[in-house]
Amino acid sequence: MNSGHKIAGRYRVEGRLGVGGMSTVMLAVDERLERRVAVKLLAEHLADDPTFVSRFRREALAAARLVHPNIVQVFDFGFDQATQQHFIVMEHVSGHSCAELLRDRGHLDVDQVVDIVAQCCRGLDYAHRNGVVHRDVKPGNLLVSDGGLVKLADFGIARATDQSSITQVGSVLGTAAYLSPEQARGEEAGPGADLYSLGVVTYQLLSGRLPYEATSLSELALKQQREAPIPLDDLNPHVPRELADAVSLCISVFPEDRPVDAVELSELLVGAARGRAPRRSEARTRALQQQTAVTRVVGAPEMRTAQTMVVGPRDRSHPGMRGQGAPRTPRTVPARRPPLEREPPATRQRDGARRTGWVLGGFLVVVVVAAVAAVLASQTSGPVVHFERVAGSSAQGAINSLQSIISQYTAK
Repeated sequence: MNSGHKIAGRYRVEGRLGVGGMSTVMLAVDERLERRVAVKLLAEHLADDPTFVSRFRREALAAARLVHPNIVQVFDFGFDQATQQHFIVMEHVSGHSCAELLRDRGHLDVDQVVDIVAQCCRGLDYAHRNGVVHRDVKPGNLLVSDGGLVKLADFGIARATDQSSITQVGSVLGTAAYLSPEQARGEEAGPGADLYSLGVVTYQLLSGRLPYEATSLSELALKQQREAPIPLDDLNPHVPRELADAVSLCISVFPEDRPVDAVELSELLVGAARGRAPRRSEARTRALQQQTAVTRVVGAPEMRTAQTMVVGPRDRSHPGMRGQGAPRTPRTVPARRPPLEREPPATRQRDGARRTGWVLGGFLVVVVVAAVAAVLASQTSGPVVHFERVAGSSAQGAINSLQSIISQYTAK
């Protein structure tokens, strides 16, 4: 489409702003209101799907009702007979998308990222409270004006495309990495899906890479369940540990770990950037559990080595902003000492019987001595006391000697 061409007889095209798999965005002038606008021309193949056309009209109306400083305003939509294309007319934001900033800089500063995400949260909170879910939050749809104002674009289009019969080349597959685990499993996307996607965008803006690299929904779902993203403070040394943990919460595979709404997400990230630890500090622990969930123990317990190596995601060397580096030394946990050897049961029984015999023998000796003393005391032939040493090699021998003495002195 050349400059000077008019869309719907009203919007004069001045140039092209961008091209995507689903649409082409043109810079135009609204000749009636004399203002610059952005006109999104949807791909021709979309017009052939009646389900998409119906949903597109409904969602475009919902998006047009959203009036907020952090949301790109939708002014008009319709069908251009000359080009046979559906179009959406939106406010023109003079600046750059976050996708362009990532392309030019690699990653953004912590303060700038937190400011961008906080503004996005205000726009999402307003949309969610009005019953509109974006469903396609990604860097290309986050526009940063020359004055630093952040606006979310393309509300409603992803939902219009979601249940149509068109082949979504460059749409869903192109943004698979931003989909929540629920969406990857084919479940209905709600406000929580937008929050997860914004968490992925935050991770990417801070590190220059995605937490999961995938080319299909099935591959993404598999990685989300089996792998844990590299902690942000490992990839970017300027990211505080608290902020890294907060982002881990936002992209957790466990929905209960994530913020409940956009307001909480904003407060979580802003507080973490200022050094306040996330209220749910188990983010990194859950990530470690996720990382080791698929680890199997090989071999029987008796075949384990004397030391168990504990290696988590942070113990491995990853390519990133710090370079390869040497692997960190894993912690070692000493194995338990083997139990002391015990005597066989038969030996223990013989020792017990021997001790019992000695006790009984000693008791009998005391009884016999008492009897001898009583007999001697009862004699009337005068006090004659004899002392004899009694010795024996065993209890029975001592008893026999005492009986002999008693017989000797008691005989009539």
